[in-house]
Amino acid sequence: MVHNSIIAYNQLQEEDYFLICEQLSTIIQSQLSGAESKIWHSHPVWFIEENPIVGYSKQKRGIRLMFWSGQDFDEPDLTIRGEKFKDASVFYTDVSQIDTVALVRWLQKAQIIQWDYKNIVKRKGKLERLK
Repeated sequence: MVHNSIIAYNQLQEEDYFLICEQLSTIIQSQLSGAESKIWHSHPVWFIEENPIVGYSKQKRGIRLMFWSGQDFDEPDLTIRGEKFKDASVFYTDVSQIDTVALVRWLQKAQIIQWDYKNIVKRKGKLERLK
């Protein structure tokens, strides 16, 4: 079940973005049923063993779906944002843009391919791949 704080976040969005957020949260929750979900840094995020895996946020370009370790997924539809971290994203402006098959594949990869963001402060900004 989607966490109440995420439901509340989704309900704060305008109609088009609400539909996107609802669809994303439903699919993410169904694929990551054992993950912890909460509002983190003002937007919905799912964690596996306290490590952030996937989240979304409202930005100027639309709803940004971000995978913390997405650079290593080898998925051309995910845009790599920076070089310091391993995140990759996709933006949605309409619910019809969500490719459910691709999203499920990305979520499967997110469970297998993880960089250790949980301990990034302890390691002074250095990321290590989890096994």
